[in-house]
Parts: sequence; structure tokens; C-alpha cells
Amino acid sequence: MTGATTGARAEIHHEHRDVTGGWLRPAVFGAMDGLVSNFALIAGVAGGTAETRIVALAGIAGLAAGAFSMAGGEYVSVASQRELAQAEIAVERRELERHPEAEEAELARMYEQRGVDPETAREVARQISRNPEEALAVHTRAELGVDPDDLPSPVLAAVSSFLSFSLGALVPLLPYLLGVRGLWISAAVSMVALFAAGAVVSRVTARSWWFSGLRQLLVGAVAAALTWGLGSLIGTGGL
Repeated sequence: MTGATTGARAEIHHEHRDVTGGWLRPAVFGAMDGLVSNFALIAGVAGGTAETRIVALAGIAGLAAGAFSMAGGEYVSVASQRELAQAEIAVERRELERHPEAEEAELARMYEQRGVDPETAREVARQISRNPEEALAVHTRAELGVDPDDLPSPVLAAVSSFLSFSLGALVPLLPYLLGVRGLWISAAVSMVALFAAGAVVSRVTARSWWFSGLRQLLVGAVAAALTWGLGSLIGTGGL
């Protein structure tokens, strides 16, 4: 009893953060992309003209163009990745149908390479191979690094990218849509949003929230300052 109790007390329970970032990473980075790019665009146009209507129009165009570009690019990228995975899964399925013994032996070798003793590895491979769909899933995860039942959706990826980019791009544009004149309100709102977005990113990094927030704020501010300067130069030069 004492040994069992001691063993139970010696158990270690801990959890790891999701190092892939899950859904949070693409959502936040998509929003930050929209925020930084449209803030910089608006700052550049505002540097060249005092016409609020023109600045707002540029911001709307930047939001639409960027969101559609992000959605289209994400759709093509994920669709291509999915099609490639499906093609390779089909190859693996044919091999399992035509050469089941060889595939079972290959699976046993995989377990042996992971430290399982040969006899146990062969038995595990035999039991898994009794179910063709389970065998396919195990082989594709081990050899391709994908789950045949959980392939990414290109439509979902495109919609998510469109929405996250649009949300970020709307932040610096919103003051102009509400009738505010001048860049400083848009800049102030954007700076707060940049810091907040950077702080949220700290949840999927090893950095502190204030470091991530300040880093993102600095990146956005530099981008906006450079485009504002370029816009001012072009506006003054009458190009």
C-alpha cells in the first residue's frame, strides 16, 4: 500500500501550450496584417492630401483589395495542399490494398525505430492492420504527417482570412468613416489596437505580453511613419 501511494504521489501532471497556435495564430496575424497594411496605407495617403474623402476611399480600397487578396491566396494555398495530401493518401490506400503484408511489415519497422521491441511492434502492426481505415490513418500520419479525416478546408481558410484581415483593416479606417478629420485619431486608435494585438500574440509565444505588444506597436508605427513620409514627399512634389 505504501509503495502504491508513493508511486501515485510521484506522478507528474502538467500541460503544454499549443505550440502550433491553433486557430488563434492565423486569426490574430491576419488581423494584424490588415491593421498594419491599412494603417500604413491611410497614413501614406493622409501624408499626401488633407482630403478626408480621398483618405477614406483609399482605406476602403485597401481593406477590400487586401481582404480579397488574402482570401484568394489562402484558398489556393490550402486547396493545393489538400489536393496533394489527398493524392498521396490515395497512393497509400492502393499500397495497403495491393501489398498488405509489406505495409504491415513497414508499420512494424516504424514502431521498432521508436524503441518498441520487435515482437511487440509486429503484434501492434498486426492488430492495427486488421482495420484498413485505421491502418491508412496510421500510415498517413507517420509517413505524410497528415490526418486523412482532418484535412484543412480551403473555404474555411479563405473566409477566416477575409474576416480577420477585414477586421484589422477596419480599425484605422473607422474614424474616417465616422466623420473624424485628420490622421491623429486614426493613428491613436491603431496604436492601441497594435499593442493589444501584440499582447494577444504573447499567448502563442514565450514572450511577455508587454514585450509582444510593444514590438508590434513599433513595427506598425515605423511602417506608418515611413509611408506617411513618402506620401508627404510625393504630395509636396506634386507627383
